[in-house]
Parts: sequence; structure tokens; C-alpha cells
Amino acid sequence: MKHLIYLAAGSARRFGSNKLLAPYRGRPLFAWGLSALEEAAAGRADCRIWVVSRWPEILRQARALGCGAVNSPESEKGLACTIRAALENLPPAQGDYYLFAVADQPGMRGETVARLLEAADRGVLAASLWLEDHPGSPTLFSAALRDQLLALEGEEGGRKVLERCGSQCLRIPADRAGELWDVDRPEDLEKMEEFSP
Repeated sequence: MKHLIYLAAGSARRFGSNKLLAPYRGRPLFAWGLSALEEAAAGRADCRIWVVSRWPEILRQARALGCGAVNSPESEKGLACTIRAALENLPPAQGDYYLFAVADQPGMRGETVARLLEAADRGVLAASLWLEDHPGSPTLFSAALRDQLLALEGEEGGRKVLERCGSQCLRIPADRAGELWDVDRPEDLEKMEEFSP
């Protein structure tokens, strides 16, 4: 099973309000990346989408779409808590994969996520989206790395685990820079207008 885990629990301190609910092209910001995951998982019986959040409105919309909804009230303490909330909600299973995507990248595309899922089909240990020499999100991990992911602390994310994988981490090229852009401040939404998802 491939678990597509959507991390939508951040505090957005630099944005000044809950950026994930900020309007972008007529939809809440978080809805764009979630649509990309749905597109990638469409028609695949081996995929399940999980939305991890501490925001009730986001969890409600996840359930309405048929996604798994994981409440993560400890996410204020750091990214590692959000990752842990997701994994503790999933029974460990040999052969599973975890694909982590963040909810503040509205340029993420379904076909790119699908390429990461193809890496899982080939049995790789880990994979990550890259643009030239710059790593980005989404990222993919074999369940063999579950304990390492659970051991993350504070603001540590999966990048630390990917670095340990070294050459066993497959680099999946992004088609366009906008796929890796994230929204941290209100002005970043204007920057995203340069890129059409």
C-alpha cells in the first residue's frame, strides 16, 4: 500500500494567519496540493490519501473527499510531531510506502506525484523531488524507514532520513520550478501567479 500523507498542520507564523485556508485562485491554498494527490492516486487501488492537520475545517473537508483524516494537536511543537501523528495512525506493514507532501505548495502536479509512486512500484528505498541541485517535496519512504521517521524531533523533517539514505535515495526531477515553491508569506501568493499549476 502507498500512503499519500498530506501535511496540513503548520502554524504559518510568517504568514500572519492560517495560510492553508488563505484564498488562492478561488480555492483555499491547501486544496491545490490535495487535488494533485487525488489526481495521482486516481484509479490506483494501492493508494490511500491521509490528511494530517490540527485545523477542524481542513479535517472536515478531507473526510468529505473520502480521505483519511488524522488530527494532530501536537503539531504546534514541530514538523516531527505531524509526521509522527500520521505514522502512528497507520499500522506498520512490510512493503508499504509513505509519500509525504506539504500543503503550502499549490504548484504541485499530479503527474509529478505519480512519478514518485512509480519509484515505489520499483521497490526503491526512498525518493525525493529535485530541481537541478535543490531537493524538495514530495518525498517517498519505504516502510523500512518507519522507525527513523518516528525518531525525528522538533522541526526535523524527512530530509534528515533521506540524507542517511545517500545514493539509495532516487532523485525525481521536477518539470518546473513552481512545483517546489512554497507559500510562507502573503506576497508569495503573488509570486505563484507566475506559475500555472
